Amino acid sequence: MNIDFETLFKLSPNPYVVLDAELRIVWMNDAYLRVTMRDRDDITGVPMFEAFPSEPGTDSFELLRRSLERVLVTGEVDELALIRYDIIAPDGTMDARLWSATHTPLVDGEGKVAFILQHTVDVTELENLRQLRDETGLVRRANAVQARNADLLAESERLRMLFEQAPGFMAVLSGPTHRFLLANATYKRLVGAREIVGKTVAEALPEVVEQGFITILDRVRQSGDPYFGRGDMVLLASENSSALERRYLDFIYQPIQDDEGNVTGVFVQGHDVTEEFVLLQRQELLINELNHRVKNTLAIVQGLAAQSFRGVDPTGAARLTFHDRLKALATAHDLLTERNWEPTLLGDTVRMAIDAAVGLEANRVRISGPDVLLAPQNAVALAMAMHELSTNAIKYGSLSNDAGQVAVTWKRVATDEESSTLIIDWVEQGGPRVTAPTRKGFGTRLIERGLVAEMEGRADIEFRPEGLRCRITLSLPEVGE
Repeated sequence: MNIDFETLFKLSPNPYVVLDAELRIVWMNDAYLRVTMRDRDDITGVPMFEAFPSEPGTDSFELLRRSLERVLVTGEVDELALIRYDIIAPDGTMDARLWSATHTPLVDGEGKVAFILQHTVDVTELENLRQLRDETGLVRRANAVQARNADLLAESERLRMLFEQAPGFMAVLSGPTHRFLLANATYKRLVGAREIVGKTVAEALPEVVEQGFITILDRVRQSGDPYFGRGDMVLLASENSSALERRYLDFIYQPIQDDEGNVTGVFVQGHDVTEEFVLLQRQELLINELNHRVKNTLAIVQGLAAQSFRGVDPTGAARLTFHDRLKALATAHDLLTERNWEPTLLGDTVRMAIDAAVGLEANRVRISGPDVLLAPQNAVALAMAMHELSTNAIKYGSLSNDAGQVAVTWKRVATDEESSTLIIDWVEQGGPRVTAPTRKGFGTRLIERGLVAEMEGRADIEFRPEGLRCRITLSLPEVGE
């Protein structure tokens, strides 16, 4: 049996009106004309708020407008339990009316809202009939529901404002085609102020398709696992030009799940870190240039030393010692350059200095201790101290024979919330018998003065017969993780 639904709605005693996506009245039944006191020809094709004017900013205007806009944006049914909306009577006076309305979306073949069906009921008499209101409680409950709805609307408006004004970019994508439901101002600025809400990502931002971001969104939707982008590069069209602009972004694609755990959309949130990325590139370039110039300076110093020692050092021993110290200094600078002159691990600094000084004998040096970060200038001072101790061990100490060994250990003792004490022990054993020197050598003075100058520390050296021992005590400020 075929049913003529248009005739059915037309004859229905319940008022119905159909609006298009521009909120123009395109159809209404006779019951709607009776309850609104209008003629069909007078309102057909007329925008809703022109056919039934209301002052913008009033509760009547805002409640109705927001309800209709929610249907257009979400594609879901929206209800107004109770709304006062006065209409013009045939004599030209304003007739106070209370209504209950339901707005139902009618979608086209592409899933977009093409029309809105409004079912409205005039409940003015219920407000006026106190006895009936007391018996049924309809208006009272409707008022309570409307009050709760007003609170919810106010809270939603606050959340919307927070979303819109967030410093990071945010957007909500819906469905398997990743259609934009929401996008805040920061996101719109990022993509060149393009109109994107209601469009799929591929439609709104076609340049990102070949860059693989649609594939990532598909994977997030299928797996339910978030995707974290760290400094990811994306080429985006700017507002005033079709030329693609390179941007670097930190962001997350977070799956949105319903009560049953099904992924219904993706929440996009992140920050544009292009400026920070460019600054880091410049910093790395400057550090490399600094390291290059330091090495050139050390090479010049080495050349000057070779000329200066030529007449006063016939054997070349002093010149070789000076050369080794320059090499240790250059190696320490290399380690810091690799870390962009950021704090470096104590263990890396100690191992680097020892390896550079003792070469193949490094396997006879045992190193152990917790992770400790050193500021760049402190790492250089400690590297020079380790170099001097290693050189002494090779020439006179436990590494000068085939059996001796060295143990380098350290521990950290907290002194207060902002600083701590670092204790490093250098212990030699198994080497030739040690005798205390009659005078303090340059290497010892270099260790003591360098550590005191850079790290407010001290070095206690003991020439025990079984092997040299050196305890280095340093004041260590907190330098972060």
